Amino acid sequence: MLTKTRALVLRTVKYGESKLIADLLTEEIGRVGIVANIPQSSRGRAARAFFQPLTLLDIEIDYRQTMQLQKYRNVSNLLPYTSLTMNPVKTCIVMFLSEFLYHVTRDEQQNHALFSYIVNSLEWLDAKEDSFANFHLVFMMRLAKFIGFSPNLEGYCEGCYFDLRSGCFETGLPCHGDIVLPDEARVIVTLTRMNYENMHLFSMSRTERNRCMDVVLKYYAIHVPNFPELKSLEVLRSLFS
Repeated sequence: MLTKTRALVLRTVKYGESKLIADLLTEEIGRVGIVANIPQSSRGRAARAFFQPLTLLDIEIDYRQTMQLQKYRNVSNLLPYTSLTMNPVKTCIVMFLSEFLYHVTRDEQQNHALFSYIVNSLEWLDAKEDSFANFHLVFMMRLAKFIGFSPNLEGYCEGCYFDLRSGCFETGLPCHGDIVLPDEARVIVTLTRMNYENMHLFSMSRTERNRCMDVVLKYYAIHVPNFPELKSLEVLRSLFS
């Protein structure tokens, strides 16, 4: 069935001399893989630009459920970014988020709310000139709601633990090691209160920001099957002061 949809490029792998395998998150179908022909010419360089990380495409996919890799036609860049591909700090964030999303949306079906959240977030970051050091933390925390395991804040009190498995706060020590101790549990509450508009008000050092990132990624690793260590993480750790 020919389906016209918006799609975000998550990852590409070279396939032979003139092809790419691209993993896409689409608005209408969910996750799909396609094979893209990339000629060895100036036209091929233009085509390759469509398949950069988190590029937003308008694409027609000849979707067949029994096929592992889908055929497509009539692809175009729906939202040419003005700064995400030019600003080196934003480029590092995009590389991290594309790798992160590749793993957390692996089995995602059609999810309009999730797709719109990601696109709107990228548009916001592209337009923002400064004060976006906490963007990736806010992005990951709020994404959890769309995937289905957002932390439950109802039981929070000073001195309680955060159970990474249940996503809940506990007054007693859980009988397993997947916890955030009381002195850091309040960080979960802080992160859930942050949004793109107010995050600049939450001042963090690089060490504090990286510790928050460790906690959030461990939370995802528990809830997303086969979630790996992300290769782009170390570069992101070095950003911001």
